[in-house]
Amino acid sequence: MALLHTDFYSESLGMCMQADVILPEETHGQIGMEGKAADTYPTLYLLHGMSDDQTIWQRRTSIERYAAEKGIAVVMPNVHLSWYTDMKFGFRYWTYVSEELPRLCRMLFPRMSRRREDTFVAGLSMGGYGAMKCALRASDTFSCAASLSGALDIVSHLEGQPENGLFYDIFGTSEEAKGSFNDLFAAASELKESGKPLPKLYIWCGTEDFLYEHNVRMRAHLEKLGYDLTYEESSGDHQWKYWDAKIQTVLDWLPLGKEEA
Repeated sequence: MALLHTDFYSESLGMCMQADVILPEETHGQIGMEGKAADTYPTLYLLHGMSDDQTIWQRRTSIERYAAEKGIAVVMPNVHLSWYTDMKFGFRYWTYVSEELPRLCRMLFPRMSRRREDTFVAGLSMGGYGAMKCALRASDTFSCAASLSGALDIVSHLEGQPENGLFYDIFGTSEEAKGSFNDLFAAASELKESGKPLPKLYIWCGTEDFLYEHNVRMRAHLEKLGYDLTYEESSGDHQWKYWDAKIQTVLDWLPLGKEEA
């Protein structure tokens, strides 16, 4: 695999941004690892959590080694504390992640597939919210999404938050968020009714995680709507030893090299 640390200008944010990118490389002589490559390759957008940045998946997991075995490109963008959202008071991070970033990556790395069937998104915690949002609000771009310990019920997450803090600047009040573009429950319902392509979804959360109830509620909602959902839970809380294991499960779950059903 090739690991690139990229800096580029974002028109939607009006500033320079960073993303770390893993690209497939066919190799046979590396110690303990063999890489796969192809003329075009699928791409996973891998999203970080609230306290992290674009480097965290490399620092806490062996994502480069896992991706090498699959022949998949991995894009790890920095989005600061944005919650992958066009903020109430702030910057247009949703527009950046869901529209501009895939367009830029396909221009800068032309062997990345442009097909929806080859474009995936996953993340943890805040990034789990971002991944599900990409799938439910930009399903023309992303065919599969995986959330690990995701903050999936943003309305309940906002309850009790001050009206002069970070979450208010991003989302407004819980009343404003309910039913809005940023509400994943509303997004799932609206996409189901729209006639647009539905993504395949994967959710995992530890039963001791403080976000566990978010995931249980989302599971019930998605199953009621009839989404293609793989839901798993197991003992665990909010930490990297679980996410390191589960990102491997996600890579096995993705339909790599297969046509979308």
